[in-house]
Amino acid sequence: MKTIHTNRAPGAIGPYSQGVIVNNMFYSSGQIPLTAEGDLVQGTVEEQTHQVFKNLQAVLVEAGASFESVVKATVFIKNMDDFPLINDVYGQYFSEHKPARSCVEVARLPKDVLVEIEVIALVK
Repeated sequence: MKTIHTNRAPGAIGPYSQGVIVNNMFYSSGQIPLTAEGDLVQGTVEEQTHQVFKNLQAVLVEAGASFESVVKATVFIKNMDDFPLINDVYGQYFSEHKPARSCVEVARLPKDVLVEIEVIALVK
């Protein structure tokens, strides 16, 4: 196993890593809308979702993967009514390539954010 860390995404806020590579697969930890400096992005669910994707891109690049090599995404949202808005942003990052996905509404997310996303990707 190889642990992934980049300063271009927020550091872990607990006893875990940003992601792990096993063989040729990358497993990310859930990314929330924190900047690389650790500041919480306030604002709309769309703004928070864009920050989550910025973080995901940083850890994917560090792992030698990309959005095009994502095989599965899991989206956790605070309110299912936000699904269409999150889905619109999601579609900007996965337009041609469409990985498998699950989306679940949860009672609460870390730091009371509106969205968290984790991915599994093939490492090139």
